[in-house]
Amino acid sequence: MNTTYDDLRPAASNMLRANMGVNEGERILFLTDVPVPQDWSLPYQQLEAMLQRALMTKRISEMMSEEFPHCTLDFLSFPATGQSGKEPPEPVAERLLSYDVVIMMTTFSLSHTNARQQATDKGVRIASMPGIESRMFAPNGPMMADYEAVSRDSQEWAEKLTQGNEVHVTTPFGTDLRFSIKGRTGFADDGLYQKKGSWGNLPAGEAYTTPVEGTAQGKLVVPKGWYPDLASDMTLTFEKGYVTSITGGGEVGKRFEKLLDFGNTALNHRRNCAELGIGTNPYASRTDNILEAEKIKGTIHIAIGDNVHMGGLTESDLHADFVLTAPVLHIDGQRLIG
Repeated sequence: MNTTYDDLRPAASNMLRANMGVNEGERILFLTDVPVPQDWSLPYQQLEAMLQRALMTKRISEMMSEEFPHCTLDFLSFPATGQSGKEPPEPVAERLLSYDVVIMMTTFSLSHTNARQQATDKGVRIASMPGIESRMFAPNGPMMADYEAVSRDSQEWAEKLTQGNEVHVTTPFGTDLRFSIKGRTGFADDGLYQKKGSWGNLPAGEAYTTPVEGTAQGKLVVPKGWYPDLASDMTLTFEKGYVTSITGGGEVGKRFEKLLDFGNTALNHRRNCAELGIGTNPYASRTDNILEAEKIKGTIHIAIGDNVHMGGLTESDLHADFVLTAPVLHIDGQRLIG
């Protein structure tokens, strides 16, 4: 028998019981993406992480079948889309609708997709875990946070975001960005997905809202080490709500320049200032894994691309989060962080 990842059994069981509120007789799907031929040209470390993530998902699904004998547990892999926010194959989207609970342990996020939206609209409870690593299940890892406390903190921040109008974000690294959140709702991603149709990340711990389209103005500087493989600071310039240029960032910057394809108005949706998020998980610490970094208490993150799946107006095949350390956050002139 394959014993790899067996030490994750208690944490995985707790995830289904405490975070997802699994009941007897429910149908549960563990979903993962696997490398496609072009992925084999990726750096070895990235490819290995993808393969390990898929193997971990399969093994956890097997162990949870033993832990929850009165539930139906299935495992499904599908070809990686290569981009967070890109729709999975149609058969995968249809399959999601057949379950009560879906655990998405993928490399590329399905959070901001119609497939996820359609499933939660039908009542499926979903944990989206793009970039999940086994160490996150460790005793002091972000999966083991006190989610009742995280929920309280996240709810408080969500209320402040709902009540807010004008946002100003600065950092010691050069970020100076303003935008409106007037009329937008704040949400709490607290890791407790026990109600029909609830969804969010695991590990969880953030409050978020969507900037009003067309209002973002200024610069966002992503510090080196705070995005996967980011070896030098990367600056995104926003004008009238959209990214208009990228400087620095080395290979990561070049990749985003290609994705945003400045001058091609058909891709404006990818350049949209999409999200303001506030981290609330005191156990999160890893800076170069976006799933965890954006949950670090005391950080904020700004996303570009899709936000129609989180209360905004822009639908896109891209959603990319950029985490800011040591931020100073003002809402309506009041200094709330930093």
